[in-house]
Amino acid sequence: MEAPITVDRLRFLLYSVKEKLWVKPLGFCLLSIFVVFVAKVADGTSLAEHIPEIKPESVETLLSIMASSMMVIATFSAGTMVNAYASASQSSTPRSLSLIISDDVSQNALSVFIGAFIYSAVALTAMTQAFFDEAGLFILFCLTCLAFSIVILTFIRWVDSVARLGRVGSTLLKVEHATTRAIKNRIDMPCLGAVPQEQIKEQGTYAIYTKQVGYIQLIDIAKLQQLADKNDGFINVAMLPGEFVSPERAIAYSNKKVVSDEIVDAFTIGEARSFEADPRFGFIVLAEIASRALSPSVNDHGTAINTISSITRLMLLWHKPKSETETENSQSDSAQHDESKYDRISLPALNVNDLFDDAYTSIGRDGAANIEVAIRIQKSLKTIKACFKDEGTSIERDFVEAASKLAKQSYERAKLALDYEDDIKRIERVYNDN
Repeated sequence: MEAPITVDRLRFLLYSVKEKLWVKPLGFCLLSIFVVFVAKVADGTSLAEHIPEIKPESVETLLSIMASSMMVIATFSAGTMVNAYASASQSSTPRSLSLIISDDVSQNALSVFIGAFIYSAVALTAMTQAFFDEAGLFILFCLTCLAFSIVILTFIRWVDSVARLGRVGSTLLKVEHATTRAIKNRIDMPCLGAVPQEQIKEQGTYAIYTKQVGYIQLIDIAKLQQLADKNDGFINVAMLPGEFVSPERAIAYSNKKVVSDEIVDAFTIGEARSFEADPRFGFIVLAEIASRALSPSVNDHGTAINTISSITRLMLLWHKPKSETETENSQSDSAQHDESKYDRISLPALNVNDLFDDAYTSIGRDGAANIEVAIRIQKSLKTIKACFKDEGTSIERDFVEAASKLAKQSYERAKLALDYEDDIKRIERVYNDN
């Protein structure tokens, strides 16, 4: 019996499909061919008695115009998208390219343009072979008018979108939104539905290794649970999505002797990290955008400041109202253990120190000599500490400690990098206010 497809796996598969630029155009091509032959169905009905007469020449003219123009527009849109991808790689970071490729507006526009071309070519060929009678011709005319309307509306919407596609501000928003989704998914299931590793007393006797080298993109917890049930054992997962794996590092441990390949198959390992199941990757990409903006060749501290604001918003997604925190604190550890969906699997929690290092360290290093950026980092970390300082859960305490550590590091870097005495005093005042 196959393990059920989890929400995480389904989300990962959908995200993978969205990254493929050819999927939607292919779907629209098949749909356009199907629509042409749908018009033929009307010829077998009495519809011809109730519709106005449509001259074949008028339909052929419309289809000829569409066929001659759509391929040109599709080629132009593809070229524009490629330029936007190159611009994004140069102005922000190559790691954001997957988000830009999966942009729905651009993919839909390219798909509509190619689909309209295929539709017009197939319909025109059918027209020249006298394939349609009066009813079919009328339906084809209506479908062609509808296709024209869709193309025009899509083009207008696409022009508005392509003006922003690949720009730093647009890329920054896409990365923030992708990271927001990943964080919210992780907040809903901190250990992906498994038992928190801190509640497990034994690591496991049998280590599981993989021959692959790369990053964990997804862990199929449901499949691991099924394997553990079959062997009446317990599997302790040693790594989270986003971590780098190699043959010498164990990815999991089992308290029963199992077939290693079956467990390894539950791990999707790829050459690059993915936004969907890896909140840390989003922070890394945001930090890269800020670091590039702070490079001498760009010297755009405004983008770095906007990035810090995005990071602050993302960090505060973990902040919960006091009433919710008190409710969670009232639950015992045993109750939390019972509520775990996959009770034979354990998983480590997200390391908060690593999260803050991913988000702030490179910006603090590259922006140390920029007083505006240094102050904004201090204010960002101060905001995080202020929101979490009165909370009683362990993760809130971890946030406060990590923010304090990064604030001190950033302050010390700024003191060493700044030359102007008044700037040093300013950053010192801001740091002491924390």
